[in-house]
Amino acid sequence: MTLVAQEIPKVGLVMEEVKVVRWLKNVGDNVVAGEPLLEVETEKSVVEIEAAATGRLTQILVQVDSQALVGDQVGWIESTEAQGAAAPAAVPRMADSAVAAPSAATPPIPAAATAALARDRIRSTPVARKLAAERGIDLGGITGTGPGGRVQLEDVQRAAGAPCPDKPATQSLTPMRRALARAMSTSHATIPQFTVSRSVEWTVLQVLRGEFSAKLPSGSPKLSPTDFLLQAVARALIEFPALNATFSGDPDSADARIVAASGAHIGLVVAVDSGLLVPVIHDVERLGLAEIARRRQDCVERGLKGRLKREEAEGATFSISNLGADGPDRFTAIINPPQSAILAVGRQRDCVVAREGAVVVRPLSDLTMTVDHRVADGRLTAQFLARLVAILEGRDWRVD
Repeated sequence: MTLVAQEIPKVGLVMEEVKVVRWLKNVGDNVVAGEPLLEVETEKSVVEIEAAATGRLTQILVQVDSQALVGDQVGWIESTEAQGAAAPAAVPRMADSAVAAPSAATPPIPAAATAALARDRIRSTPVARKLAAERGIDLGGITGTGPGGRVQLEDVQRAAGAPCPDKPATQSLTPMRRALARAMSTSHATIPQFTVSRSVEWTVLQVLRGEFSAKLPSGSPKLSPTDFLLQAVARALIEFPALNATFSGDPDSADARIVAASGAHIGLVVAVDSGLLVPVIHDVERLGLAEIARRRQDCVERGLKGRLKREEAEGATFSISNLGADGPDRFTAIINPPQSAILAVGRQRDCVVAREGAVVVRPLSDLTMTVDHRVADGRLTAQFLARLVAILEGRDWRVD
């Protein structure tokens, strides 16, 4: 038998810390590699973590409602399979939480080591840890006032008897808002972005939407303009693979490269009270409008409830942001790293336009595409956008 550590994998680009929401197995239960073992809450949603090996769960190191970092060992599995590496002799990292009683097959962790690890895992800001070290203050004896009980600079100053400077009223960042701030700061600072815009007319699509919806089986989700957008973007991405890619590495390095995606994996930006969610619909180019509508409705509803699966929160190379009927006529969106582009869809409105020598009123929207200039240039983007508009204004659609 070999002991295998169950670790917290990285979910998404900016994830650093999670909270254990639920263990799906108890100590002593049999587990199968790849099956859901526990649920954790990330900065964006609740996701399932899969078992690292097939065997028996012998120990749970991080209990429900406790915090863990990416890479932390949260449990041990006594594997019945041949493993490439046995469990290390070193004591696993642990959250400052109660530890389940180990089985007879797993030696207990020394109390001194457990206490030392718990001190190392106290949630605190870097400046708070620095001041505590300078003053010889034990962070374990300080009650943190930051999010989730994090010890902040003011908490250490208070414990040291130093006066805390008056501060204006502030609002702490929620985990989702912090993740969004981090990702957008990275995007603005590291990605050279440019935008290209073009109008699209919805006349034909409005008619087809009604015709297609009437033919769908009873109980099927209604087709929305977003479903047509998803299919049209997927088709255009397959025709323009250079835009269906991500940039990897330092531009000055020989290792820098553009990595093409295996399919059209599109993120759909969804606004929530605490920030934004971007559930990902994979391989959209293979789906008809009915299946796109079903997946779109399902992932958005579960995303709003914080129940996205791990694979539904990562892997996109392109996103669509639509602020709806009450949104602006036109807006510019920021790329969500490591994606290469995002399409901002302005609200649909009636506009006076010239058609075949006559002045008419037509429903139009402005499409504004933001692109990573390391991946594509303006000419290619203009061609992509022209093709996208041609698809949206045409009659060639796959429904089933």
